[in-house]
Amino acid sequence: MDNRVLGSIIREKKKRRIRRFERYRSAVRSIKEAAPDILSSPNFNSTKAHIQHGNVTVNEHVMSVASYSLLLSRALHIKCNEKELIRGALLHDYFLYDWHNIDDGSHRLHGFFHPGRSLRNADREYMLTDRERDIIKKHMWPLTVIPPACKEAWIVTAADKYCSTLETLKLRKGHGKREIADVERS
Repeated sequence: MDNRVLGSIIREKKKRRIRRFERYRSAVRSIKEAAPDILSSPNFNSTKAHIQHGNVTVNEHVMSVASYSLLLSRALHIKCNEKELIRGALLHDYFLYDWHNIDDGSHRLHGFFHPGRSLRNADREYMLTDRERDIIKKHMWPLTVIPPACKEAWIVTAADKYCSTLETLKLRKGHGKREIADVERS
């Protein structure tokens, strides 16, 4: 292969990687702007101690879901309330316990019951909008029989399924921890 062609391919790959990183970085900035109260909450930060899927913590999972929700809505040009999308995504798994460490067998029903627990916990700590409540309560659809009522909830539901699948199959670890650290330093 000609060196000029090879150089062109390498430059194009680098440009795509930079564009992808910039989209992700923009999403992380949007998350910080939309939810400083959530991100600084001791309860929210306690989710760093609980495993969600595979070896990914609940905190890493909800940060990934928030990022992918934003990226999905932007990529598909879906006009939505990004602030409520972000806040709902961050709180969708706000159940505040490690469901793997429940000895009575109730963890088998965690998928059915944690949306309600997450909503109760989030409602106690934050002033939620109806859209944020819908996101939290219905993100496990179709397990939560009633489907989401707003497009933000549908987006978070899709992003949650995507992230959960990658984490469960261990195809992805931590979803961009390095990138988040880079953004925090800048």
